Amino acid sequence: MTPVQPDALHRLGLLACQTGQRDAGIALMQQSLAARPDAVCCNDLGIVLREQGRLAQAIAHLRQALALQPDFAEAHNNLGNALKDAGDLQAAEASYRKAIALRPDFAQAYVNLSAVLRRQQSHMLAVTTALRAVELAPALAEAHNNLGNAYQGLDDLAAAAASYRRALELNAADASVHHNLSLVLLKRGQYADALTHCRRAIAAGAPNASMHVCLGDILRAQGDLDGAIDAYRAAHRLDPDSTTLALQRLLFCSAGSARVTPQQFLEDALRHGRVMASRAQPFVHDRWQRAAQSAGRALRVGFVSPDLRLHPVGIFLENVLAHLDSTRVEPIAYATRSDEDEVSARLRKHFSAWHSLTGMDTGSAARRVFDDGIDILIDLAGHTAWSGLPMFWWKPAPVQASWIGFFATTGCEAMDYIIGDRHVLPASEQGHFVEQPWRLPESYLCFTPPPYCIDIAPPPMQTTGAVTFGFFGKLIKVTDDVIALWSELLRAVPRSRLYLKALELESHDVQHMLAHRFAVHGIAPERLILEGASPRAHYFEAYNRVDIALSPFPYSSGTTTVEALWMGVPVIALAGDRFVAHICESMLHAAGLAEWIAPNRHAYVAKAIALASDGATLTHVRQTLRARILASPLGDAHRFARNLESAFHAMWQRYLNSDMATATSSIHSDRH
Repeated sequence: MTPVQPDALHRLGLLACQTGQRDAGIALMQQSLAARPDAVCCNDLGIVLREQGRLAQAIAHLRQALALQPDFAEAHNNLGNALKDAGDLQAAEASYRKAIALRPDFAQAYVNLSAVLRRQQSHMLAVTTALRAVELAPALAEAHNNLGNAYQGLDDLAAAAASYRRALELNAADASVHHNLSLVLLKRGQYADALTHCRRAIAAGAPNASMHVCLGDILRAQGDLDGAIDAYRAAHRLDPDSTTLALQRLLFCSAGSARVTPQQFLEDALRHGRVMASRAQPFVHDRWQRAAQSAGRALRVGFVSPDLRLHPVGIFLENVLAHLDSTRVEPIAYATRSDEDEVSARLRKHFSAWHSLTGMDTGSAARRVFDDGIDILIDLAGHTAWSGLPMFWWKPAPVQASWIGFFATTGCEAMDYIIGDRHVLPASEQGHFVEQPWRLPESYLCFTPPPYCIDIAPPPMQTTGAVTFGFFGKLIKVTDDVIALWSELLRAVPRSRLYLKALELESHDVQHMLAHRFAVHGIAPERLILEGASPRAHYFEAYNRVDIALSPFPYSSGTTTVEALWMGVPVIALAGDRFVAHICESMLHAAGLAEWIAPNRHAYVAKAIALASDGATLTHVRQTLRARILASPLGDAHRFARNLESAFHAMWQRYLNSDMATATSSIHSDRH
């Protein structure tokens, strides 16, 4: 019997791989190489092994190919691909450059080199390299796609979108290009177009988790909270180990959804918490040593946040920090995002130290906090973007608490407390949390007025002759249930209008969609005032065009509630059944305005109608509300700071007493 020649084995192996029999094909090519080493066969085997994820073997065979034939440009390119997959970007770059040196017209090598340069943050060089690929192969869709990616790195979104559209002209079925284009269109606020391309990406083949995350982000930007939740759940199903993309967004959206019960949210948060706990290496604290170290000095309290800037966290933190007694509390900032502004500059003055955790891995960030000897660590972000929450599972401080930045359980069993008040943390809802509720005595928030004077005008109804209701907050809070109730109110108050102001409304797509959602309930577009974001001073002046503010539900208004009150505008709220639904209630109670809290939807409409028909009350409220807010626990920062200091010291003492008692009990047991 005539033995099969190596070339034939090689060809048979390739055919087997092409027909889906990869294991058999690999075995045949290995037989070919055993009979006669060959650069082409080594290269082909390396390609197949890389496709199977067997990177070490792929790299070995591709290097063997180059040892046999050093001028093999395709093998240099394929070795670059395998090295890139293995994470060795520098070596991958070198391989691509060798391929190009050998074949200056090698367009695919330029494409691949551009991708590596982009991952190395060399965005301008990535653009130049991708442009060369396009010049060499103008019909190569992948070259245009990579050029779009490189432009994204430069934040040139218009050029990126144009490159992606050209790639789709060449290959309309490429799911990854549709996905990339949808991401750019989302950033540009072109939500309808972004949604179209995202759905095409998902329908084109086997969607990945990031495509569903993108879908969720688009739907959330359009105000479709429940649609976003469904998309994030789909992403999580595809990638159960993801803790930064799908789960974080899912938890953020779920906290404000009426469709997700507090118990369901707790289950999701605990599932996320178990994954995070499995990745953490908690620090051990010497209780006796910490007790000795803390005696006679101020407590070292760390504040972890990406939002130490013009943001609700900064707004509620600034005035409090300014009034903390430095002999009792030493505040230390841990910024998890590099963005800073004029509020950041003012906040810096009140911290004894300001540390950036940006770009640090979780373990290193936790080590930094531990080494700083922080007594109490405060999470100010929860499950929001750029949060430092993951390091709390490492327990870098003996006492840890969540405050201000989130409005539900973190799901982190290493988090000792969630700070609130009796209104947002009623005893009946304690089962919603893994943390122990810590209730401040009056209010859990304290407002920082803007650093400039904004005059309050009389109620606009005196001039317009008609009532203007308003809401100036995130559009995801304006659910279909909210629209139905607000539409009922508008129908009940003739000629009244609704003024909605939100960043999302800078998009005409979103404006048209929102107007349609109201039209379903019989509200004509001319009864809506839809407006995008404004600089802060102009934002406050916009309240002079509102007679009565409306809080949505269950995701109630927080910062916008106190801002409306500060501008003399009354706020109608609906009593809720969870933390996020109680925020507006808490503020109204703190200001002594509980009469504006409705126990049910019928009462909500009735209270709004009663206020709308009482011009004298609206005028009196307009004239007196700001002074009332500033004198209340919601505005009295000195009073609030004393309460917060006492809470920190009580937490610390409870920690010490509990551990000392445990240690003493153990000693007595040992003696017996």
